[in-house]
Amino acid sequence: MVKFIESELVLLKKEIDEMWTLVYNQLDRAGEAVLTLDRELAQQVLVRERRVNAFELKIDSDVEDIIALYNPVAIDLRFVLAMLKINTNLERLGDFAEGIARFAIHCTEPAFDAELIKKLRLEEMIAEVLSMLELAKTALKEESQEQATTVFAKDNLLDEINANATSILADYMNRHPESALSCLNLVSVFRKLERSGDHITNIAEEIVFFIDAKVLKHSGRTDEHYLNDKLSLIHISEPTRPY
Repeated sequence: MVKFIESELVLLKKEIDEMWTLVYNQLDRAGEAVLTLDRELAQQVLVRERRVNAFELKIDSDVEDIIALYNPVAIDLRFVLAMLKINTNLERLGDFAEGIARFAIHCTEPAFDAELIKKLRLEEMIAEVLSMLELAKTALKEESQEQATTVFAKDNLLDEINANATSILADYMNRHPESALSCLNLVSVFRKLERSGDHITNIAEEIVFFIDAKVLKHSGRTDEHYLNDKLSLIHISEPTRPY
């Protein structure tokens, strides 16, 4: 029985890895489509979204089978539950990629003001989302709690860029009223990228849960608080050495 469940868990992790790669590519293409207003590239994202949805359903079904057939416990159960929640968050990221791609398809502007895009830091925001997703993937692969908690701090940059984007776009609309509709729709792109960061943070939390069985969700603590707690525990548990 132990060998059977081990092989099933290996297959589950492989499926999650494939889903991860698919979603990463979706976000990458969607970001490039927005920056270049490449409608053909954006259309590819929409077509591949069906694969993301199918993958999510397949992984959900496999998780249900593992729980029903093997009744996993302890670390195996934590792993299965973490994969289930990571799968859900990856599917949501796929939805955001689709929404961002739709903006590129429906945008009426022939091209964006290069100075505006630079001021908005849109390219930087897209790159940060992809960096967070890649970092979280590495954290799972290497079972590195340190890399998983690093994702939390990176999310702050996305919040900052998103917060500044609204006022920058409002000022631009006042000076270029003909671009008002595109600017309003562009706000939603920033919002989707910011929400992507939140879901990647959720993924990092699930990785930490799997590795250390420490539930960070709803605690409202950052990686700094978490690591300080860990250091405090180590300090308390170590006996004082005479000098």
